[in-house]
Amino acid sequence: MIAFYSDDDVEEPRLHKKLLRSWIEEVARGYGRKVGELCYQFCGDERILQTNQDFLDHDYYTDIITFDESEGDRIAGDMLISLDTVRSNAEQLGTDYAEELHRVIIHGVLHLCGLNDKTDEDEERMRQAEEAALSLLREELGEGETLLD
Repeated sequence: MIAFYSDDDVEEPRLHKKLLRSWIEEVARGYGRKVGELCYQFCGDERILQTNQDFLDHDYYTDIITFDESEGDRIAGDMLISLDTVRSNAEQLGTDYAEELHRVIIHGVLHLCGLNDKTDEDEERMRQAEEAALSLLREELGEGETLLD
């Protein structure tokens, strides 16, 4: 099961949830994984900073925090995504907000599939995997469809 929620003070993005679920499952299959319970929680910068401080002893904002509860070949976990940081990253990178949001959504899945981004080499592999996954998503979109409703 893949679920999407938003904090009360954050407007949930209008996602193509059915399409996203099948995309996430397809990406996971590509890494020999099955999808168990995934929970995406959309929040703002202050909540993600507090979570980073409380659970990871990090004192900075980030776009996503992934809590891995995977077992064997079944990925599972909770992912907290700051829509504020996603928006500011999209602006800084000159990228479409919807594309950046989907990159972050799949970034968490890739972590659950075993990819890391701690070293420069790992980060390069992660970026390549994100791009490959985003290409899959673009292929699945119908003519004239956009990433967000």
